[in-house]
Amino acid sequence: MDLSSGAFWAALGSIILANIVLSGDNAVVIALAARSLPPQQQKQAIIWGSAAAIVMRIVLTLIAVEMLKWPWLKVIGALLLLYIGVSLLLEDEGGDGEHHEAGGMLAAIRTILVADLVMSLDNVLAVAAAAKGDTPLLVIGLAISIPLIVFGSTLLLKVMQRFPIIITLGAALLGFLAGEMMFTDPAVTARFGELPHDVVNAAGAVGAVLVVAVGLWLQKRARERATA
Repeated sequence: MDLSSGAFWAALGSIILANIVLSGDNAVVIALAARSLPPQQQKQAIIWGSAAAIVMRIVLTLIAVEMLKWPWLKVIGALLLLYIGVSLLLEDEGGDGEHHEAGGMLAAIRTILVADLVMSLDNVLAVAAAAKGDTPLLVIGLAISIPLIVFGSTLLLKVMQRFPIIITLGAALLGFLAGEMMFTDPAVTARFGELPHDVVNAAGAVGAVLVVAVGLWLQKRARERATA
């Protein structure tokens, strides 16, 4: 690792850029998971959740090439994303204005970690390619990305508070990613072959609609129970 080398700085810039571009969906789920907390806990959840997610992503990047060959891994991940998307919509149905306490922050961090783990399966391949097998370079690049992801999540959180519809759109994004993941799993492609891009996109659209529909239905049921 030659710090004076132009190739080093070019590769470092590629890692940071790839991680920022590919972390847009992660910033969405971080903001979604933290939005129900008090302001001071929101900052802590975003910082600790982002930092832990980056550390986990470093580990994942080192083994992702092999992991992505495991059949059913993406299917399981897709089901987790569907569950998280619906759960985040339900959290928006607070109603009583009460905030979560410390346990809520831990739950938010756990949600961030699980969602980041699932959504990073494909993303880390681009980061690993930019690192070209240089582990110290990979660690430095992802570490530098932390404050940028934290900033993006914090900004998105403020936008969500002003425009609540973004919460629903964020949940729909998780559903879309889940649908895409499910139809690109090695077990699925081994049985049906590499599916056309339009089919994968259609699966994503179905996943997005499913998350929003189930989430809104459960919200409606919760309101009916509260007024009964």
